[in-house]
Amino acid sequence: MPIRITGMNSGLDTEKIISELVKVQSSKKDKLIKSQKSLSYKQDAWKELNTKIYNLYSKTVSNMKFNTTYAKKASTVSNTSIASVSASSTAVDGTQSLEVSQLAKTGYLTGAKLGSTVGSATKMSDLDPTFTGGTFSVTVNGLAKEVSLDASSTVATAVSKLREAGVNASFDSGNKRFFISSKESGQAADFTMTPADANGTKAMELLGIANGMTGVTKIAGQNAMIKLNGAEFESATNAFSVNGLTITALSETEAGSPVSINTSNDTAAIYDIIKGFVSEYNALIKEVDTKYNAESAKGFQPLTSEEKAELSDKEVEEWENKIKTSILRRDNTLSEVGSVLKSATQKGITVDGETLYLSTFGIGTMGYFDAPDNEKGLLHIDGDETDTTSSGKDDKLKAAIAQDPEKMVEFFTNFATNMYDQIYSKMTSTSMRSIYKVYNDKQMKSDYDSYTVKIAKQEERLRDLEDKYYKQFSAMETALSKLTSKETAISGLLGN
Repeated sequence: MPIRITGMNSGLDTEKIISELVKVQSSKKDKLIKSQKSLSYKQDAWKELNTKIYNLYSKTVSNMKFNTTYAKKASTVSNTSIASVSASSTAVDGTQSLEVSQLAKTGYLTGAKLGSTVGSATKMSDLDPTFTGGTFSVTVNGLAKEVSLDASSTVATAVSKLREAGVNASFDSGNKRFFISSKESGQAADFTMTPADANGTKAMELLGIANGMTGVTKIAGQNAMIKLNGAEFESATNAFSVNGLTITALSETEAGSPVSINTSNDTAAIYDIIKGFVSEYNALIKEVDTKYNAESAKGFQPLTSEEKAELSDKEVEEWENKIKTSILRRDNTLSEVGSVLKSATQKGITVDGETLYLSTFGIGTMGYFDAPDNEKGLLHIDGDETDTTSSGKDDKLKAAIAQDPEKMVEFFTNFATNMYDQIYSKMTSTSMRSIYKVYNDKQMKSDYDSYTVKIAKQEERLRDLEDKYYKQFSAMETALSKLTSKETAISGLLGN
């Protein structure tokens, strides 16, 4: 940065004068900055909107293309205290008989009560001063592991070694008992504990976990057993997976008193899939139309730093929101996207020689003059209790799902395929846009970068112009300084 000499001799406000002289060039730079900022707002608006369009395309509509999406089953049990049941898409429709013969159990041992002074820090030698050491085995799933304790081992040590041997173990200091259990339910996961040496029995007795001791109780692990339509099934847990059904046994049935399981199409789940699409589609269409029909922001341009400094934060926010809200107003690309989405919902689909529409299933728009602004393209499901517009009408969609699900599924899979293809047609890659973009992101980036170059060049011109004026004023100041020196010298010679 060169040293700039201001009006030391002339008394002129050089900074202000030069600022006025370069104002035209400075305003050109500000105009470029405003245009680039406006483009930035448009890029952000499109990125946000494109994400929503892509989500509709790649998730919701894409899933609706496949029959498996609608293959929802629901199962009910005549007595919910006996079992709970869920059904996959492969479950067979109809009623089945279920008996629960026995529930799965986890092997569980409750130890005998120890002395009132026993705690986690109590040593084996505290329990019996003559105890020098002992080992017993813990067997789980046929695998035996030894637990060795000596005189210095504590109750906490015993708990830790039992856990290492493959069982859950704890000592309840309040009840003064050991509690030991299998890590899993079922017969195979059960555990046994046996002495491994002469002092092993002594160690187990001191801990109150020896077999046959008074106060020791052991529940053996066992498998769950059920009968489904007379066929027996066995499981280490209370959960069974049989031919598309997941059955969780909750309690045993009385002999000869089976409960029934009824499986059928889950009409509510299928309905929710379609309703979810309608809801997402409506939100997108309303946003598209709102942005396209936004009020004009004529006279509003992005603010420079100097302009922002003259306004409050709230005023700046309101100003910028005004611009952002209208940034896609009357945008041709936005209009095309909206038209593609709306036209896809109006297309007829042929099923078994019959042309069907969304309206066939009670899904349609309001009358043009009845619908509020920016809601003329929204879809409404007849009989939808959450939609005040159509809640009083007959529910054709639920009726179709219940009465002819195959016809309904074929329509919506083809409907979704058509919409998927229509959206994709607007998201193909071109010289001006990237793949899966509905707007010209490449062109916008190129324009943004072009503004960056133009602004840099304009800033350079501005600096050069300022330097030129400063040099001129500096020369004037130097000339005035010399003139003043001469006048002073002359005055001195003349004796003034």
